[in-house]
Amino acid sequence: MLSRKLIGALLLFAGPALYAQVDTAAISDKLNKSTKQIGKDIVCLIQKDGKIIYKKENPDFTAKTQQGIGASSQWLTAALVMVFVQEGKLSLDDKVSDYLPFFTKYSKGYITIRHCLTHQTGVETDPGIIKIFQKSKYKTLEDEAMGIASRKEIETNPGTEFKYSNIGYSLVGRVLEVISKKGFDRLIQDKLLRPIGMRGTTFTNEDYNAATNPGFGARSTANDMTAFMTMLINKGKANNKQILTEESIETLLGLQAAAGQMKNSPKGMEGFGYTMGAWMLEANSANKASAVAAPSFSGSWPVVDLCRGYTLVLLTKDLSNPPAKEFYLDLKGIVDDGIPAKCN
Repeated sequence: MLSRKLIGALLLFAGPALYAQVDTAAISDKLNKSTKQIGKDIVCLIQKDGKIIYKKENPDFTAKTQQGIGASSQWLTAALVMVFVQEGKLSLDDKVSDYLPFFTKYSKGYITIRHCLTHQTGVETDPGIIKIFQKSKYKTLEDEAMGIASRKEIETNPGTEFKYSNIGYSLVGRVLEVISKKGFDRLIQDKLLRPIGMRGTTFTNEDYNAATNPGFGARSTANDMTAFMTMLINKGKANNKQILTEESIETLLGLQAAAGQMKNSPKGMEGFGYTMGAWMLEANSANKASAVAAPSFSGSWPVVDLCRGYTLVLLTKDLSNPPAKEFYLDLKGIVDDGIPAKCN
């Protein structure tokens, strides 16, 4: 009979070979040939079943380095909303005006939490995606919500048109502050980030005179984003805790806006449907998400493949010449070729 030590040694030896079929050399080659687009300071981390399949980093920019993740922030905020939903403190079909009554005064009483999470508020947006990244003119989310209510016009009926913006996530952030009587960053730390173990992630605004930005303001690490997506693969569990229920995850990753409904998809995400805070890259035969990504124009690309059970995070320090979406999809394709799908 084999001893426990020998069995352990054999498993340790076999571990890396489990995913030896993933062509890591091809991944390195693709990254190295794309430095003009993604820069030299990048972190690429691919993980499955708690094991690292591939990691590329450098001494000054590692999987532990905190970096702005832009629109990837929306995925975290949407997950926080689902925590409130499963606790019975909120419904996705609640009206924003239930918590911010002044929205009714300004003829915006029909906007729901779901509309906010899926860019379907109907509220006019500032022209140009660059506006999203400009410094906030508001000092608090309370001020911003009031500004949206009083100064923005309703262009379309809520729920009828997808228009990508920061508006909905700012409103949701303020609603959660009202319910919890806590600031947004403190709230998401307590309810989501720390329970998962994401200690390198924060929504604290480096400009203390500007409002927290629930839609684009998070800073995180490759390790932390991997932990978040691993929680999704593990049906809501992290650190032996049930962070999200399976029902919450199904809602979070469910299709909310089909590609054909979208009037102004961000460049690079044309042709993909939207879930909550993320984009559906692939669906199974039941039209449920099998691969989801929450990319950002600032150079953050977290991808979870639920069918193959792996996570992929690519963070860049200086994305001056963003590559086309095909670059990221090709990178994912290399991994897909080495890991068989377990669903159809």
